[in-house]
Amino acid sequence: MAAYLAVTAAYWAFMLTDGALRMLVLLHFHTLGFSPVQLAYLFVLYEIAGVVTNLSAGWIAARFGLTSTLYAGLGIQIAALLALTLLDPSWSIWASVVFVMSVQGASGVAKDLSKMSAKSAVKLLAPEGDGTLFRWVALLTGSKNAVKGVGFLLGAVLLATAGLQAAVLGMAAVLTIVLVAVLAGMPAGLPTGRKDAKFLEVFSRNPDINWLSFARVFLFGARDVWFVVGIPIYFYAVLSDGSEQGNRAAFFMIGSFMAVWIILYGAVQASAPKILRAARRPARDLVVAARNWSAGLIVIPAALALMVWSAGAPAPWLTTTLVTGLLLFGAVFAVNSALHSYLILAFSTGERVTMDVGFYYMANAAGRLLGTLLSGVSYQIGGLPLCLATAALMLGLSTFGAARLRG
Repeated sequence: MAAYLAVTAAYWAFMLTDGALRMLVLLHFHTLGFSPVQLAYLFVLYEIAGVVTNLSAGWIAARFGLTSTLYAGLGIQIAALLALTLLDPSWSIWASVVFVMSVQGASGVAKDLSKMSAKSAVKLLAPEGDGTLFRWVALLTGSKNAVKGVGFLLGAVLLATAGLQAAVLGMAAVLTIVLVAVLAGMPAGLPTGRKDAKFLEVFSRNPDINWLSFARVFLFGARDVWFVVGIPIYFYAVLSDGSEQGNRAAFFMIGSFMAVWIILYGAVQASAPKILRAARRPARDLVVAARNWSAGLIVIPAALALMVWSAGAPAPWLTTTLVTGLLLFGAVFAVNSALHSYLILAFSTGERVTMDVGFYYMANAAGRLLGTLLSGVSYQIGGLPLCLATAALMLGLSTFGAARLRG
């Protein structure tokens, strides 16, 4: 339990800075005149780094130990935050894009090293029986997302009050304190690695893990295709009058929405074992539930896309409906995500857990990369309706993958 709490605390601190950094970068560069596609470029290397990192992180953890990858993730995030202070306003737009892409790439490496370490630790530390594994992984993942939601609001508030440089310096200082505390006080209980671990072991021969990873790609792609660029920029256009005061008010409202969405997502995710009555259901029932909940999620973005397209122009009733619909999307999405996070650990074995979790989160990062790219392109071509319609299509593919699970 002490090791679980230490890993959770470190993961919380990391995700707070991760959410804040994403909101800082998105809103700061939007005010500088970046187009939706250019804004999407800022996060592309972040997601590419996630694909590469997760594919190798499972092997690194199996070879050198879970604590090593956790410490490395925290350290790289601190370096990325400090690097962002070097950004020079006199640089050209494309020089700024390349620099911030590189910094975000390093942050992506850091996030996925930390995530793989925390999620794998749950499999190894959770007691057996009575749905404990599902409860522990749901609690870790749900609380992490709630903390990340607070980070979104923190980033928007810091940008409006302190500015970019002061915000990232403050976050780097806090994360450094957390890293030193974890280095000094990490309890025993996590594996230290095995020298005979082979890199090719990261590729699973279990069809359930491969189909679950396929479903994960399109589940997270369906979220990020509207979440990364589409909704923040749409709401900015609706809420800001272009003045400095209007921008600050818009930043606060956008950051508040993103924070509430992530916090709700995290709260429902943490409650998923109770919602699904997982302690009294066999694992096979949860495999079927993964397919059914995924199919039900398709309806929400499809209906919202049709509504925004039919309205033709922003209106107060439409904004209210969008907020309500996307919060509902977040709640149903959270149950889907919690089921996936449990099933990957249930399908894996103790000796392969870091490999399987790394491969699965490589698929997660690939979905986020796909969603990030399509978010900017879809919004540029067809606005918010196309972003939401693309999300519905991707959820159809995710449901196809979930239907192939055997359990």
